[in-house]
Order: sequence, then structure tokens, then C-alpha cells
Amino acid sequence: MQISIIITTYNRSEKLKDCLKSYMKQSLPKNKLEIIVVDDGSKDDTKDIVKKYKNVRYVYQKNSGQGIARNNGIDKANGEIVLFGQDDIVPSKDFVEQHLKFHLRYPEKKFAVLGFTAWHPGLKVNQYMKWMTNGSSIFGMFGGHQFAYEKLKNKTDANYNFFYTSNISLKRVLLEKYPFDPSFSGYGWEDIELGYRLYKKAGLIIKYNPNAIAYHDHEMNENDLKKRMKSIGKAAWIFHKKYPELNKIPGFMKGLIFNFIGSTPVVWFFKVIKMLNIPVLKNLYFYALSKKYFMEGVKEYAL
Repeated sequence: MQISIIITTYNRSEKLKDCLKSYMKQSLPKNKLEIIVVDDGSKDDTKDIVKKYKNVRYVYQKNSGQGIARNNGIDKANGEIVLFGQDDIVPSKDFVEQHLKFHLRYPEKKFAVLGFTAWHPGLKVNQYMKWMTNGSSIFGMFGGHQFAYEKLKNKTDANYNFFYTSNISLKRVLLEKYPFDPSFSGYGWEDIELGYRLYKKAGLIIKYNPNAIAYHDHEMNENDLKKRMKSIGKAAWIFHKKYPELNKIPGFMKGLIFNFIGSTPVVWFFKVIKMLNIPVLKNLYFYALSKKYFMEGVKEYAL
């Protein structure tokens, strides 16, 4: 066994079904990989879906969050390499092989491999989804919070901010020593925290392989932003207490700027002008709205 794929899931059995179908078609021989599905307390037919695949292991836990689910999967893994995925991440045919190819090239335990994640071709990609996956969409610097692969163009290495657990693989011995922090029980930054901790304590180097392609099958719109950003506001406090040097909680001046950008008059101004249907104006609206909810989360969890 060379590589263990850990897929976390929660109440999305239909997405999981498509995900597993694609893993059954991988170019890498089946005896070189194992698939572990960690069910984070689903109440749908997830277990029945997984049980249809004899070569897929099913692990159930009460609803505890993705970080704890991944730790549970790591505990059950046998492969020298652990590859993280999600129920809405559909791998290309040579996805696993591309990850393993880079690990054979970089066998030391400090090396991780980041693949490229694109929107699923079956989705209609709206402007919000474009913004979410372009970290440089505003003045070439600011953007959404899902991915920022455009910053890796013509690069072979990525820093800890690109520790995307929808498409990254590491040596199992590293993850056994440095698991995900269970303090991050909700959505947001549990992956970035681990990436930073591995960088500081184990000298983590993330190699970027754009040919390890997976497709994100998850339609999004701005209604998702409030819950996401408020959760990140909570995660920012956990991050700040562990690593104050990173300034994840805005200081006085930055806080003033974020509060102004996310103020009701500014948000409504951008909401009105975004109706001109110009992409950059829509991006500015999404950015202002994200700062509004982020600061709400920061203030709420500071109490």
C-alpha cells in the first residue's frame, strides 16, 4: 500500500457517490491505494453508498468537524502517503498517480504535494464563484477565500496559505506527529493552521503539481458568505492566540479599514453599482460583504 485517500463527508451522499465513482476509475493500480471515507455524523444514506464499494473503508464519528474527521482518517490509514479529499471533489483519471509521482520525486518527509482544483465542468460558474477562486481579482491583490491558484502561475513551490485540504498529500508519519488542531471545530483555517505549524516545526515544503487535477462540484452564491466569514472570524481568534505574530485579528488601523469597507453604507453602495453588471464592481461588493461578516465574527467571538 503506498497511498491512502481520506475523504470527509457530511450529509452529501449524492456528491459522495460521484466522487467515489471517479476514484474507482483511477489510473493507479488499486493495490497501490486505499480509500477511507470518514462520515462526520451524516443522517442521510451515506453509509449505504459507501458499503456498495468493497474496497472503500467506512469510518463513522459524531458530528465534530472536518479537522477531527481527518485525524480519525489518519489514525486508520495504512499508506505511506495520505491524500486528502472531500465528498464534492471529483478527481481526474490520473489524479492519485500525479500525487504519487511527485512524492517519488521528493521522498523526504518534509515534502507535501498540492494539486490544482478547478470548478466542475457540469456547473454554471457565476461571478461570485469566480471571485471566490481568484485571490487577485481586486487591484491584483485581493479576492475570494476558496482558492488563489493564480498566484502560483509559473511557480513550483507554495507557502502554507496554500495548504488546501481538498487537494493535498503528505507523508503519514508527519501527520501522525502533527495532527489537525481539534480547537477548529467549525469551518475555516484548520488547514492553514496545520500548514503553518508544519512549516515552523517540520520545515514543510509544498511542491505544486498543476497536473494533479480535481474538480470542485459545489455551486455557490453570496448567501453562503455570512456563515463562512463569521466562522472564519471565530477561527481568527484561535489562530491569533497560537500565532500572534501573524496578526490574524486586525489591529487598530486595519480594523478601522475593515469596518469602513464592511459598513452598511459602503456595502449598499457597492450592491447598487454591481447592478451595472461589471465584474470588478461585483467583486468589490463581495469583498465588502466578506469584511462585514468577518468583522461581525471577530467581534462576536471576542465576547
